[in-house]
Amino acid sequence: MVYLTRIVGYAKKAHFKPQRKYLQSGFLDLLRFHVRGGTGGSGLSKYGGIGGRGGDVIVRAKEGITLRDLSKYVQNKELVAGTGFDSTKKGILGIAGEDIIINVPSGVIVYNEQTKTVIGEVNEPDKTLVVALGGVGGCAETNYSGQRGESYHIILDLKLISDIALVGFPNAGKSTLIRSVSNAKPKIAEYPFTTVRPHLGKIIYPDFREILIADLPGLIEGAHKNIGKGHSFLKHLERTKLLLFIIDIQGFRLSPKHCLRNALETVLLLNKEIEFYKPELLSLPAILLLNKMDTKNASKILDNIKPKLENLDNYRSEFPDDICPEQTLKFENILPVSLINKDKDEMKLIKDTLRMNLDKIQELKDLKIEKEMPELKLVRKLKRHMTLHAPVLV
Repeated sequence: MVYLTRIVGYAKKAHFKPQRKYLQSGFLDLLRFHVRGGTGGSGLSKYGGIGGRGGDVIVRAKEGITLRDLSKYVQNKELVAGTGFDSTKKGILGIAGEDIIINVPSGVIVYNEQTKTVIGEVNEPDKTLVVALGGVGGCAETNYSGQRGESYHIILDLKLISDIALVGFPNAGKSTLIRSVSNAKPKIAEYPFTTVRPHLGKIIYPDFREILIADLPGLIEGAHKNIGKGHSFLKHLERTKLLLFIIDIQGFRLSPKHCLRNALETVLLLNKEIEFYKPELLSLPAILLLNKMDTKNASKILDNIKPKLENLDNYRSEFPDDICPEQTLKFENILPVSLINKDKDEMKLIKDTLRMNLDKIQELKDLKIEKEMPELKLVRKLKRHMTLHAPVLV
């Protein structure tokens, strides 16, 4: 049987007048459109012929694709897979209709908008998911009439997949860090909210080890209630391995109308926002960078708060209930830094600390798998043994 496929996103580039800069949009992590599986072909009752099945609508994870790219092809459109071919005297079995493959970035969850249910997700490159099945071809059970395919609106919800996610209030130094240690180039300025969309950067080590780091826009108090698009940013923490908190040692004030929060209160507030959104995220390993150590009295503030940061549970009673979380963070490392100076030794320390913690996370994951599947440990041991004693061809 012959199968046909149409891939969305590979059409010839159209010529159009570019939008002005203020009309251009950037990062997109939510996309809605309609899909419909193809209708099955008609059967041939005289000869018992079966019509071809309608084509399916398939989502496939692909590197180098963004939802912004995809939106140019699918926004306000209905994507319909091909109709199955009818059964004929010359071809009793009808040919299946043409599939549609929609290329999306890794990390996309697909929802059925009508039922609010998850259809599935694609988290690895080349992983596929059928989101709308084609209709059955005409046969005796359908009175030789081809059936319609599944039809509904779907929502693609992208959650960035990264090794490390940066967490902090606006203007803490997250963008400065990711520019210094990775290939990402977010905007930097002396005012809050310079990062208005997530950035994904890659740290490349001398031995070619690569680590993905996500710079999320700064959170504000009430992010868990979706204030300041809180949910749009917090959801990107769900698929990371390590949380990297960046705090201004002098504290944070959103505007003159808001009260100044000191560095310790800032940590507790971020802790509480994450707890309100999804408490499970607090079980992720975390590192704390205390930034702007080049500012006035920074060393004195550090000496005062560091013992408390190392054991937040013991000092919760010193703060109001409205900023104290029920479950406090436990930091693997607390590093005082001055990111604006871009000191090479300091940057190396940060990168080495990140790598060490990610290696530790992977080791614990491997140990857990080996504990649950003892036979896997034996397989790995045999592979190592074969590698050591493999014959050498001359």
